[in-house]
Amino acid sequence: MSVMRFVGVNSREAMRQVRAALGDEALILANRHTEQGVEILAMAESAAAQDDGGASKRVPPSAVPQPPAAAGPATPAGPDPAQAFEAMSARLLEEMRDMRAMLTRERGQPASTATLGEQLVQTMLASGFSRVLADEVVSALPEELSAAATLEERALAWLARQLTQRLSGLDDEAAFMDRTGIVALIGPTGVGKTTTTAKLAARYVMRHGTRPVALVTTDSFRIGAHEQLRIYSRLLDVPMYALNADQPVSDLLGRMKGKSWIIIDTVGMSQRDHRVIEQVSHLHGGDSPVRLVLLLNAASQPETLEEVVVRYRQAAQAAGGELRDCIVTKQDEAGRLAPVLDIVMRHGLRLLFVSHGQRVPEDMALAQPEALIDQALADCPSTPGTVTRLAPEPAVRSSGSLLGQGRRLAAVLQLLRQRLPGFERLEEVWNLLGLPFAVQQQRLDRLLQDYPGAGEALGMLWSERRRVPGESWSMPDVALSPEGTWLALPLLQHRQVAGQQARLETAGARHGIGVHLLNGLPDAEAGEWLERQALSWCSQVRGSQRVVYAGERRSLVSLDGVGEAVGDVRCRFRGAPGRLVLAALAADVAFKGNRRDRELLEARVWFGEVRDEESGKVLGKRYWLAPARLGREPEPLLLALLQGDVLPQLTRRAWQRLDPAELGELRADLRLLMASGLATVAAHLDLAEDESAMDLRAELLGLGGGRRRRRDVALLESLVQLFLVRDAIRHLGLGERETG
Repeated sequence: MSVMRFVGVNSREAMRQVRAALGDEALILANRHTEQGVEILAMAESAAAQDDGGASKRVPPSAVPQPPAAAGPATPAGPDPAQAFEAMSARLLEEMRDMRAMLTRERGQPASTATLGEQLVQTMLASGFSRVLADEVVSALPEELSAAATLEERALAWLARQLTQRLSGLDDEAAFMDRTGIVALIGPTGVGKTTTTAKLAARYVMRHGTRPVALVTTDSFRIGAHEQLRIYSRLLDVPMYALNADQPVSDLLGRMKGKSWIIIDTVGMSQRDHRVIEQVSHLHGGDSPVRLVLLLNAASQPETLEEVVVRYRQAAQAAGGELRDCIVTKQDEAGRLAPVLDIVMRHGLRLLFVSHGQRVPEDMALAQPEALIDQALADCPSTPGTVTRLAPEPAVRSSGSLLGQGRRLAAVLQLLRQRLPGFERLEEVWNLLGLPFAVQQQRLDRLLQDYPGAGEALGMLWSERRRVPGESWSMPDVALSPEGTWLALPLLQHRQVAGQQARLETAGARHGIGVHLLNGLPDAEAGEWLERQALSWCSQVRGSQRVVYAGERRSLVSLDGVGEAVGDVRCRFRGAPGRLVLAALAADVAFKGNRRDRELLEARVWFGEVRDEESGKVLGKRYWLAPARLGREPEPLLLALLQGDVLPQLTRRAWQRLDPAELGELRADLRLLMASGLATVAAHLDLAEDESAMDLRAELLGLGGGRRRRRDVALLESLVQLFLVRDAIRHLGLGERETG
């Protein structure tokens, strides 16, 4: 049997190599992720067939090497090595025969050679989503999923999450109904504006009564339009007013005193009618601002929906307004829901309600993005298992195209704000870029004056009080939230008080810090203060650190293997998955600078051995000291200290990427805050294991053109690019437009 190894930067590249070398009928034996990318073990089907023919014969026992006879008394015989080898061979050949039979059965059908990403794209296309959106979504496929060969439940769940995140809606109905003002429903003829006007008015009356609401119609063209709305107004017991299409809304405001919620049913116009701009201009021509809501017919063709959104948005902009909200109508008449949702997502509209019938107000519901996406994907008529290769393959987005992805960038930034405490402060620091030095200093002082705020931080990862090798700066300290998450904006060392005890005491008084993660054993004053306060603390120390064990002064290295095994936990080390194997023992230790007449600290020594998750190879060792009174409480603190090892290296890389020659005037302390903040965010995203972190990682790596290096480094590069493009957009005056 001739097994060949193929390595590519991603699964697609590795599969291309397999097909080029072995053809379309290659048998894939195994695949896995490595630091170089994706590794695949494969063999030609013809080789498997030959091996099957030769191995169907029994292997003679004499062909298997026998262990030498051992001297001494006889012992019960163990399993026969020849029989074990023969059984293993039989199982392997049986599996190969099953695989070959499966391929033979499917040979009459087009073979499914598509990657998981291509299968997801085709699933979206079959549901009715556009190729543009499908390519954008799948470009952020997480590496944890990309190696799979078939559409599994986990991959489909990821797809649903991605689409749900892109579909913006209301948190609750009150966010729309409790906001006073004027609302105008706009859209083409026959989209259902009059019925939707009645439904919204009825829902408002149910919440606030009839007194605050009024109905307005501008439809003087359609026969019976006034009468239809008048019937609804009588049923709801609210007044109705008529407004000519060329009249500004302000002409009616004097007659509607005391009305805090006014809804306008506008005349329907084709998106191709040149009067659309004129109509929207009259709505914005008055003194009172008007909220525009576009109605979209779920049963319309995708091309028509695209044209409607583009044209009406252009009209709103030409009139000096903004069109951000929409309502989907006639859901009950649509064969598929995906096309209209696709339009809503790609144009960044907020979907308020979905209408699905003529009854007022029953046949309208608050938009539920998750349920709508599930329904859209359920409309897919194809079976994912028979998907074939898509052609041509979408080009991978490069970092140079980031500027054209404003909506996607804004969504990623919003997710980062929601996930990471302190991220908005980091953005404020970046906003100082390009200002004169004096202004930078003044605004930075004001920005950092009350940071972290009350309740924002529970712990502190104190960096070493020395310069990072090769640089002129020291790594800032990083605060931890009550949930154990690093705050996105670190704290500069030179802005803190001198003296270790004073720093610890000030951190507790100003920010409520009660947990201290230290690099190096605290000095005598700081250590004794920590013990008097009975605070939780832990120090990462060198192997040369001496402790008193069994009455002797011993280095921690010499005590390796003496400690009691505690267990192991998953971790990441130098950007790769690993396991931290822990052991501990009791010992006494003297604080730094401790005089001989002072008592030793009853401590617990922790030994950590980091091993590669796959091979078990030892990647590194770490040593920690904590007060014995904490028992096993410090275990999560040990992991936090270990994971913090990567921050100086990532900060140094980000520092080098933020070149003042390219960015303009940039103070050194501002540059360090920007660099260390990006490093902290990148490290957090690399370490987190929940699904939302996996999705956010994939989005960032997709924006940056995919992963070509260590994951934490790739995330850092993507974050640098994200912030540079964000800064460029700000200076172009485009800003970020977010729904509210």
